[in-house]
Amino acid sequence: MAPTTSSTRRLTHLAAVPYPGRGHINALMNLCKLLSLKNPGVLISFIVTDEWRTFLAAVPKPQNIQFLTFPNVIPSELGRADDFPGFFRSVNTVMEAPVQNLLTHLHPPPVVILADSFLTWATRLGNRLNIPVASFWPMSVTVLSIYYHFDLLKDNGHFPADLSERGGEIVDYIPGVSETRLADLPTFFSGDGRKVIDLTLEAARSIDKAQFLISTSVYELESSVIDVLKQKFPFPVYTVGPCTPYFELGTSAPNRGRGGTNNYLRWLDSQSEGSVLYVSQGSFLSVSSAQMDEIVAGVKASGVRFLWVARRDDVRLKGVDEEAGMVVEWCEQLRVLCHSAVGGFWTHGGWNSTLEGVFAGVPMLTWPIFCDQVPNSKKIVEDWKIGVRFEAVGGRNLVTKVEIAEFVKRFMNSESVEGRAMRKNVMKFRQICRRAAAEDGSSDANIDAFLNQISTSL
Repeated sequence: MAPTTSSTRRLTHLAAVPYPGRGHINALMNLCKLLSLKNPGVLISFIVTDEWRTFLAAVPKPQNIQFLTFPNVIPSELGRADDFPGFFRSVNTVMEAPVQNLLTHLHPPPVVILADSFLTWATRLGNRLNIPVASFWPMSVTVLSIYYHFDLLKDNGHFPADLSERGGEIVDYIPGVSETRLADLPTFFSGDGRKVIDLTLEAARSIDKAQFLISTSVYELESSVIDVLKQKFPFPVYTVGPCTPYFELGTSAPNRGRGGTNNYLRWLDSQSEGSVLYVSQGSFLSVSSAQMDEIVAGVKASGVRFLWVARRDDVRLKGVDEEAGMVVEWCEQLRVLCHSAVGGFWTHGGWNSTLEGVFAGVPMLTWPIFCDQVPNSKKIVEDWKIGVRFEAVGGRNLVTKVEIAEFVKRFMNSESVEGRAMRKNVMKFRQICRRAAAEDGSSDANIDAFLNQISTSL
């Protein structure tokens, strides 16, 4: 990673304020680590709740990143999935005051606030305090364009809509976004997505009041839509992705979680190349209990070896024989995906996981549930052609264990025509992603440009 110039090697204080969700926090923390590696003269105050401070206690970080905390004024992370709309509204009503109190007492004052775009009040707060705000967008830029140009869906009679009747209708008018079905847009037509569409749209529009836009995407992966937004916004747009811990791959794996990490890495070392299906369905929402029964039974019946990250209380995966697979409560996902034994990645398709799958060069089997997971899955399967997506036969809601077993076997067959094509395509995207992150790549250069700008002109 290229060093910054000597003119930037002085104390530059940044305040980082993530949306309090695992994927958002991980992405912003990884960006902060990258900034720290680039310029050791940067001091970063990472602002989280007291609860999140305990969750992050074991996370290794440079000395120039410090945690600042405020009381747990929002609902606990442990129950976030039980009432997502209530959680989202709480974050955007009661977090602003304690964060403002911390910001006004920081010394030296921050030269910029790195704030998650889903904190809809952050740009207003920064402008009120006369501190520039870099709006941090943690999803794909494609999804940002969809939200930002949401009025076009209304103008074209595509919102509101009943997807059971109109899901196949084509949307081809969102700037920079490839042709897509209504059913492959984010999940704002019904359910929790519909309940928070006002806040989601406010998050996208709040970027207008920022002084920078920072995207976790890679320019070469979404160049058409990024070029559109660069023309639209009167301030710098920096793509700095992937905001994943790729820069830590050269270090030894720490012992974290029950039994330590060495157990699953040693198990992977004993498996054949490309033979293991890595299963991780995210830390937030999950499928129904009945569907999970079918998934577990189907994966077991497929005969494919698996490494599965499962919640502690999931009794369905107790007592798995190591000849069949391994179940862990936690793992270093990117390190696992980059292991030669891993030949496939079962994922809900969150943006961080999508970029990690691309960086590792591993085909993805997607099962999207909520929000941006649906358009991400479409991108993986149709635009990039580096994965496949589960769909129930005949429009049923429940995918059976028999269907899952056959699907998994086909997906993991690297010698089939489909399997060879996916693996060839994903290696191309792997190179794109790694070139962007390497010295003088597009993301590397954007990180330099952002640091130089805030260090010399603000």
